[in-house]
Amino acid sequence: MIVDILSLFPGYFKGPFNESILKRAQEKGLLTIRLTDIRDFADNRFHRVDDRPYGGGPGMVMMPQPVTMAIQHVKTPEAKVIYLSPQGRTLNAVKCRKLALEKHLILLCGHYEGIDQRVLDEEVDEEISIGDYVLTNGCLAAIVLLDAFSRFIPGVLGHPSAAAEDSFEGGLLDYPHYTRPEVFQGCSVPNVLLSGNHQEIAKWRHEQALKKTQEIRPDLLA
Repeated sequence: MIVDILSLFPGYFKGPFNESILKRAQEKGLLTIRLTDIRDFADNRFHRVDDRPYGGGPGMVMMPQPVTMAIQHVKTPEAKVIYLSPQGRTLNAVKCRKLALEKHLILLCGHYEGIDQRVLDEEVDEEISIGDYVLTNGCLAAIVLLDAFSRFIPGVLGHPSAAAEDSFEGGLLDYPHYTRPEVFQGCSVPNVLLSGNHQEIAKWRHEQALKKTQEIRPDLLA
């Protein structure tokens, strides 16, 4: 998959994408991440990309010209353009699975009070929110989105079934996990996990996942 990220701060992304799973995914050729500075497409000598909003109000709005030019510079016929926005549909695991099937994604990061609506109407395919809160810019949201859907790209995770057993898969939160030592500060690993009975272990894990979901996220069960 190719992912183009358009923002005013391309340096923002270099740390998260150069570590751990996302770094290995790029080294394996499973994921190509390209960073574009929207300021490079400003049509003025000062590389200005924002202006006061029509109708008044606080803050600044990103102008349509540089944003549109940046999108069109990287856009391909198979590209899907996503705007990271608090006004978008809330991200979930089902959406992540769908995005992982795309060949080319363009992630547009908002800044200031937002982007001129004409860009969203003409160039953006979908708006996605990572939660009911507002960030100082869309860069962090783009990182969260990319990290979330990349886990469903075949080969990115070490074990092929790892993503399928995480929280929200099957409508439940994850079950508790344990590892060595068997006893730690007086607390023991549940006996069923030491039994070797895979049927009983699967039953226990499902019961624990159901209990956790009922306590924390009953809306998932509804």
